Amino acid sequence: MDAQTCLHMLREIKDVSLATINEEGHPEIRIIDMMLEEKGALIFCTSRGKDFYTQLERDSHIAIDALTKDWKMVRLMGTAVRIEDNPHAWIDRIFDENPSMNDIYPGDSRYALEPFRIAEGEVELFDLGVSPIERHTFALGAAHPKPRGFVITDACIGCGKCARVCPQKAIVAGTPYSIMQDHCLHCGLCFESCPVKAIRKR
Repeated sequence: MDAQTCLHMLREIKDVSLATINEEGHPEIRIIDMMLEEKGALIFCTSRGKDFYTQLERDSHIAIDALTKDWKMVRLMGTAVRIEDNPHAWIDRIFDENPSMNDIYPGDSRYALEPFRIAEGEVELFDLGVSPIERHTFALGAAHPKPRGFVITDACIGCGKCARVCPQKAIVAGTPYSIMQDHCLHCGLCFESCPVKAIRKR
């Protein structure tokens, strides 16, 4: 499993929820088709007249969420940058690989669209279809994913309360106890239940 596999999943799902920031500084979400998959990137398009286009030009930060039929959630947080190099050729390629677009934008009306590339950010795969759950985070481009979840510090007294309350049994006995990050829900029950506050957010 790697970032490219997650990008491929998003392209296969195709219709994803994509959030931007509007002019009031609030999140705004819509369903967007991921039109093309490249090595290390996804390509989509939108028309210049849409608020979506204006928001992307003002602030390139985006967030994507999508869910497969077998309960794999893919989340991508990164930047979407307009492709300035030969955009008409990119739009032609998008229409070649997504022929249903011809019904929406027939003929040269397709050139009201601008292509955007997502090639930097972090991608998370959260698999709820297995037990225990699995969670993996990957860098896209030059991004450095931010650690999330919780960690048990050396202040641990080994009482085991955290392990007993963990719904995914993702905490292992030791000195100190440790959290299997790939199976952690990030629910915070261990953090809340530790009698000596030996658990902190990463």
